[in-house]
Amino acid sequence: MMSGAVSAGHPETAQAASTILKEGGNAFDAVLAGMAAACVCEPVLCSMGGGGFLMAKPESEEPRVLDFFAQTPLRHPDSTTSNFFPVLCDFGAVQQEFHIGMASMATPGLARGMFEVNKLLGRMPLGQILEPAIILAKEGTALHRLQAYIFQVVEPIYMGSKDSRAIFESKANPGNLADEGDIVANPRFADFLDALIHEGDDLFYRGEIAARVAEDCRTHGGALTRADFEGFKLEQRRPLSLRYAEAEIYTNPPPSTGGLLIAFALSILRGSGALGVPFGSFAHLSALARAMALTNEARIESQLEEVHAEEAAAVLLSEEMVDTYRRRIAPYPRSRRGTTHISVVDSSGNAASLTLSNGEGCGYVVPNTGMMMNNMLGEEDINPYGFHNWPPNTRMSSMMAPSLIVDSAGRITALGSGGSNRIRTAILQVLINLLDFDMPVEDAVSSPRIHYERGLLNVEPGFPDSTVVDLSQDHEDIKRWDELNLFFGGVHAVRSDVRGGGFDGAGDPRRGGVSIVMS
Repeated sequence: MMSGAVSAGHPETAQAASTILKEGGNAFDAVLAGMAAACVCEPVLCSMGGGGFLMAKPESEEPRVLDFFAQTPLRHPDSTTSNFFPVLCDFGAVQQEFHIGMASMATPGLARGMFEVNKLLGRMPLGQILEPAIILAKEGTALHRLQAYIFQVVEPIYMGSKDSRAIFESKANPGNLADEGDIVANPRFADFLDALIHEGDDLFYRGEIAARVAEDCRTHGGALTRADFEGFKLEQRRPLSLRYAEAEIYTNPPPSTGGLLIAFALSILRGSGALGVPFGSFAHLSALARAMALTNEARIESQLEEVHAEEAAAVLLSEEMVDTYRRRIAPYPRSRRGTTHISVVDSSGNAASLTLSNGEGCGYVVPNTGMMMNNMLGEEDINPYGFHNWPPNTRMSSMMAPSLIVDSAGRITALGSGGSNRIRTAILQVLINLLDFDMPVEDAVSSPRIHYERGLLNVEPGFPDSTVVDLSQDHEDIKRWDELNLFFGGVHAVRSDVRGGGFDGAGDPRRGGVSIVMS
């Protein structure tokens, strides 16, 4: 048995990962088990038809990022025949338009990532790793409150086709999407996982899956071809690293932008003198809000979404720009999408931080697999050039930022978040809570947060009323939330104390988070 800690967005996801640790697998085996289970119990957020990023720190080695996020197709779809259309999803207070259909699919990377991570970093056979997910898919699991809410938001997508309804329609209330407490099983996905175990990733990228998706795209207005599948490769990258508060922080590098924006915000906070103050004080929240505002400005000024992110990084993290923005945040008398995450650490010193996404799903279920494909090409946030104007055969950018902290006490913390554009501010605040305020992991994750964007300062409950009143002097537009909310991300974090041998963890209550610690 391997001791360690797991944090994830669903009890079954965390249980699958912890089962593999108990059976002797390492952190990377466990995170793959959690990933496969999440495809069953967090189906809107995670699918083998999507992609993700793994921040991996093997024992006694430097961290590395394994990028198996989605890739744009080799060619654009035919605009006259493309199957690409909007759906309106209801969040209650607001409605948001997403685009789905066959032409919204990018080349998926999750299956390739699973096989490559297992080969490069695992110690356990894939058949054993996937067993918890296979059992879960066969027997089903009760839909919990958060997943039921997410289903209701994206109901037009998941009730839009016969194949999707066959999986996600309520058995107790036919004609309606599954609701809280309903058992959702996916036996075809169980068979699909079993086929992958026996046939390997060639089944997905060179065989039957690639052939079927390519043919359906050809006849029904998609862009993917067999060449897209055959050419997909996992990319290994050196993490973006930053020294902060006597700790080394590692996060997702370009071409993704989330880690870069976190690093920029930390850089301007690091030398501002604005921290070292009580949590929840005006000085603390004012500095955070201005850091967020200036990060947004710098994001635009550096043309982060309009040039290669590697080039933008050189501009954004240059001393000249950091110093310019640091001066602007210095204190002065005052008179401005669907993801999930899994973190695992083990007693051998391995750490895994894995963030995953399927967009919202495109509505197309690959026949006989129980797997819905992604709609990454229909995600406005990550298509800065406009729909169908993306550069061909290019790894897509993302706000996802799986991260690690190695601190001066020898502790390793793995963390990451879902939450679309709030990913970066959620992770930023948990990092500060851990390193500046020396909070335990659970407090660092559950403490209230703010988020500033487009002139609006969002504030969770839990901060002193007097502080929020003071903030209103600087921010005309403030929204005070009544409760902790998934809008503010979902940071799932674990920590291992290599010297002391202890483990800690916390799942974010905003997103149904669960943590399991095995000592």
